[in-house]
Amino acid sequence: MDGSQRGWLRPRYNSPKVQVGLIGLICFCCPGMFSALSSMGGGGQVDHTVANNANTALYTAFAIFGILGGGIYNILGPHMTLFTGCSTYVLYAASFLYYNHKHNSTFVIIAGALLGVGAGILWAGQGAIMTSYPTEDRKGVYISLFWTVFSFGGVVGGFIPFILNYSSNDASVNDGTYIAFMSFMALGTILTLGLLHPDRVIRDDGSKVTLVKYSDVWIEACEIMKLFKNRNMLLLTPAYWASSFFITYQYNNVNGLIFNVRSRGLNSAFYWVAQILGSIGIGYVLDFSCKSRRKRGFIGVGIVALLGTAIWGGGLANQLKYDSNKSALKDLDFKNSGSAYAGPFVLYFSYGLLDAMFQILCYWTIGALADDSQTLSRYSGFYKGVQSAGAAVAWQIDTQKTSLLAQLLIDWGLTSLSYPLVFLVIILSVTDGTPKQEIKEDGLEQPASINFTIESLENSSATGQ
Repeated sequence: MDGSQRGWLRPRYNSPKVQVGLIGLICFCCPGMFSALSSMGGGGQVDHTVANNANTALYTAFAIFGILGGGIYNILGPHMTLFTGCSTYVLYAASFLYYNHKHNSTFVIIAGALLGVGAGILWAGQGAIMTSYPTEDRKGVYISLFWTVFSFGGVVGGFIPFILNYSSNDASVNDGTYIAFMSFMALGTILTLGLLHPDRVIRDDGSKVTLVKYSDVWIEACEIMKLFKNRNMLLLTPAYWASSFFITYQYNNVNGLIFNVRSRGLNSAFYWVAQILGSIGIGYVLDFSCKSRRKRGFIGVGIVALLGTAIWGGGLANQLKYDSNKSALKDLDFKNSGSAYAGPFVLYFSYGLLDAMFQILCYWTIGALADDSQTLSRYSGFYKGVQSAGAAVAWQIDTQKTSLLAQLLIDWGLTSLSYPLVFLVIILSVTDGTPKQEIKEDGLEQPASINFTIESLENSSATGQ
């Protein structure tokens, strides 16, 4: 039994697996519960306008602090960054509890903006941990490990409103639902204190996950500005933009529009079950489908593209049956609507499958471009920033009562545009070896600017440009 196998059977606390699992558990409690709340449509409220405006504020701030988040994480480290980020999720859930009684949207919108700041720095740190801790041949597995644990938050969070509102005839969820979400989010905030600094994490082969020291404000500002000229980041921008753009339509105009409250909670739970299955499936493909990492990436893009086309085609067939004002599919109930419920339920489940596979493909591609936590925290922050900018636009598109058919076609078009560009990045920049690090005069490691393979490392000591 080799060291890697022993590491999976008897994990050390300072192992990448435990630390990635812990960040997954943190995201189970905070973003996972937030996602369950959002996936019910309108934050569990009958009127989606308040939640749409709050989400616009959230994702606008997220777009800014997602990009800055990698630099903030590199300067402050995991404890302060992630504790601060998680605490804003509790405030956001509390704002909907307040709205249930006061019907004043100001607090909800302010809480949304603050959550955008917190989520931006949380996800930048999460991305650095998830993509830099594993070795290159196990990044898909570790990303899937994280996504599985995180998605269980959505499953549990979906069952919370289902159970607590099972016998309710109200159109909005009750107070107990929001209190339950707040409790999980508070637990996640406390768990951030258990994360280790990256320099204390040791892989099963004995190597450290990173050799870099914490940065300073000037270096981070310069490195973040370089992202806007980075060829790979620019090519991946449509995929980043699309990756949360489509959830507004799915949450509000599929789950939130055509099902009743208790069925929306049940649908939300199974949406996240689909995320777990999708993450495991695509993670296996990206790590084990063949020996060459580049070929695994090509296969992954092809599978997601084919599946995505089929699912959006099914979505189009479903959308042609209703619009926002007149619906043949209204207040569907899992228990009473029979076959009329089954088709939209399977569609919503499939949307969850596609969401996980699409986002993990993005993360895997990011992880294949570098290997140190500082670079990957910036790449992840850029991803979440662009993703959030797209989401902010999508929430306002829905607020403006844009045709549901138009929203679906835009979502389908954006994801379809992304596939050839991700394929191109893999052709140009993903190699079959670990991205090399070169030492700069300031003592910080940076990715080498040339491509190479394992064979070239074994046979040559040249460092390239």
